[in-house]
Amino acid sequence: PNKSAAIVRLGSLLSDPGFMSTGPLGFVLGRSVTGEAIFADIEKMPHLLIAGATGSGKSVAIHTLLLSLLYKNSPATLKLALIDPKRVELSIYAGLPHLISPVITEGKKAIGLFRWAISEMERRYEVLLGAGARDIKSYNQKKMLAKDQDILPYVLVVVDELADLMAAHGREIESSIVRLAQMARATGIHLVVSTQRPS
Repeated sequence: PNKSAAIVRLGSLLSDPGFMSTGPLGFVLGRSVTGEAIFADIEKMPHLLIAGATGSGKSVAIHTLLLSLLYKNSPATLKLALIDPKRVELSIYAGLPHLISPVITEGKKAIGLFRWAISEMERRYEVLLGAGARDIKSYNQKKMLAKDQDILPYVLVVVDELADLMAAHGREIESSIVRLAQMARATGIHLVVSTQRPS
């Protein structure tokens, strides 16, 4: 709708006061037609599917999301699990202290990571039950009030190109994703999945 196109730069959006007022999982989406900054929060979503044809900007969206979250969170508050079957997009994050494991490029290792995420979700439910907390937010608030540093970090599982994984290991991956999507929100585990075919 705008007569002239303009490049939307990430730096100006990260320094916007509105970005800092979003939660720990708030991230930059871009600018509206009128030029206003748009932000979103994974915690409210609570999972994210990024779908589109090749070259439509899925990987750019993932990089923007990761950089936004890294800008806000230390390794104590956020852990990342990156799955990159294409082997080209997420390898640049290889040395991050936030990573749970090295960037995963093989299907078998991806299945292992999903199994770990499910067992971590179940462990966290036990921890929340023991502390009498409804979700990760109230649990961490209790810990902070008690001056206890032992908070639960958020865990973000990012998959760049799910179709590649589904072609090789469809059944195992699908059942894991369904389980996490249904139950993981309260424990602070969130999925970000990009795909060309959202079937």
